Amino acid sequence: MTDQSAVDGERRLAAGEYGFDQLEVGDDFVTSGVSVTETHVVSYAGLSGDLFDVHMDDEFARAQGFPGRIAHGLLGLALADGLKTRSPVRLRGIATLSWNWSFRAPLLIGDRIHVHIRVQGKRETRREDRGIVTLAMRILNQHEKVVQDGETQLLMMRGATGA
Repeated sequence: MTDQSAVDGERRLAAGEYGFDQLEVGDDFVTSGVSVTETHVVSYAGLSGDLFDVHMDDEFARAQGFPGRIAHGLLGLALADGLKTRSPVRLRGIATLSWNWSFRAPLLIGDRIHVHIRVQGKRETRREDRGIVTLAMRILNQHEKVVQDGETQLLMMRGATGA
């Protein structure tokens, strides 16, 4: 299930299902991409109630030094989590436990983003059927510029994957 041609001694994960026991610190994978659209931004604004001018008003955003309206930072995080979840590399997650996240550059309408995910750490829990994995995640745009990054802790199933 892994591609042994990974860079820097790390293991690039191939498509398949991975539980806690199948992952090693240093394993990584890259998701497919998604283009951030006007519909994403307007829908997220309506859902969240975040109608801040920098997201909704081009003139205001330009006056603040942006090339135009910018997407909500939390929309970027939500899209990244969705890309992780729908990746051909399937993590047998139970629940997300935490996020530690930074917004590095504006996420623009029209940007095409993908996510680089790396297993940063692992720890067992008191329950034999579960473990916690820390994933380092970087959202990159079409220019390979990091626009957001951080870590998340994922409670995962243990044992054979059946894959």
